Amino acid sequence: MDRFSSRVSRRKFLLTAGATAASSLLLKGCLGNPPENLTQGGNTAPTNTTGNTAVPVVNVNPGAAPETTRVKLGYLPIVEAAPLIIAKEKGFFARHGLNDVEVSKQANWGAARDNVEIGSQGGGIDGGQWQMPMPYLISEGKITKGNVKIPMYILCQLNTQGNGIAIAEQHRGKGVDLKLAQGKSLMGGLKSQGKTFTAAYTFPQVNQDFWIRYWLAAGGVDPDADVKLLTVPAAQTVANMKTGTMDAFSTGDPWPYRIVADKIGFLAALTAEIWKAHPEEYLAMRKDWVDKHPNTTKAILKAVMEAQQWCDDFNNRPEMARILSGRQYFNVAEQVLLEPFMGKYTLGDGRTIDDKSMASLYWKDEKGNVSYPYKSHDLWFLTESVRWGFLPPDTLDNAKAMIDKVNREDIWREAAKELNIAAADIPTSTSRGVETFFDGITFDPENPKAYLKSLKIKKVSV
Repeated sequence: MDRFSSRVSRRKFLLTAGATAASSLLLKGCLGNPPENLTQGGNTAPTNTTGNTAVPVVNVNPGAAPETTRVKLGYLPIVEAAPLIIAKEKGFFARHGLNDVEVSKQANWGAARDNVEIGSQGGGIDGGQWQMPMPYLISEGKITKGNVKIPMYILCQLNTQGNGIAIAEQHRGKGVDLKLAQGKSLMGGLKSQGKTFTAAYTFPQVNQDFWIRYWLAAGGVDPDADVKLLTVPAAQTVANMKTGTMDAFSTGDPWPYRIVADKIGFLAALTAEIWKAHPEEYLAMRKDWVDKHPNTTKAILKAVMEAQQWCDDFNNRPEMARILSGRQYFNVAEQVLLEPFMGKYTLGDGRTIDDKSMASLYWKDEKGNVSYPYKSHDLWFLTESVRWGFLPPDTLDNAKAMIDKVNREDIWREAAKELNIAAADIPTSTSRGVETFFDGITFDPENPKAYLKSLKIKKVSV
């Protein structure tokens, strides 16, 4: 893959007033607004729809110039999409020579899948935001039309945390909390009345399905036997909870906040409580598109990395809430986004959280770099897929080869080095090591079968 090894020239950054080194310039460009009308080589700093001057244009050596400036990326209106939208709105894409990036709202995850199948040439998308392990399921033809394999590349993680499990108001005070103190008896009582506790997520066999399954199983509730699980698009969360058609919903901000704010439910758990600093959603693109456009791919990654750093400056979060709340993006009130962005959660059951480390984070968390796509996290998602019978047990025997095909952390590293990301922010291993969940269960990526054996509720026999 030597196409990815070309280097941007030493003059790739336009120096701003007061910058003393390229390493400090990156942070200033990402976390603040530079002087207006900065130019170099005839390039004018791009502007954006927020009315602020964006970061200055990078001066790239011709050999590393993007092969195309036209890219179409899909997103869903949840906080995981923030780096893609901010990269567009704050001019980070344009900064790296990508003046024709379209950030396209998708009706739901099924529509995103359908659109990446046909690609932008067919009116779809080249890639974008994905729950995990959707890039693997698409690559293997598990969820595509006719089971056609559409090889994908994972390029970076977009964020961590920012999800919650909301419970209908009628169940307040009944022990439906993080540890499900009385959950099993509640759900059993409903069954005895001829009713079923109904819980929803936004797409089957991926992140938000896994979060609610893990939470239920940790509390002694079998998600396949004791409750009814169904798929509901994120934007329909509030409406469905209001009508009483579901008892619980696993989804991303801002929807859990809306449920609490509208007094139709409460939050039993934040995913940050279930698994602190957990992997959330990812940027992934069609393999054929990336292979054809290696320089453009790295330009996309650089823009997204800069956007992630901008997003992680909490001084920028009021502006981020204003941008995302707009009609063309999330179409919600700013406050619905701002409080969770600041780590402030009113859970609706008497509990409150005011902790920035619990917010959605985009560049760094307490365990290190968020953007880097750890292969060990991909392995956890595949292991959970085996746990619930979504993928066959022999998946784990072939997991390394599968992950090596799809996870292109090497491209991330190349882009990070060209962007002069500090060495301390570039992980030295593809594994983040042993992960620990709120119930004391640990996942060691060196032995995923031991993790499966330790779980009491599962569909696979180990």
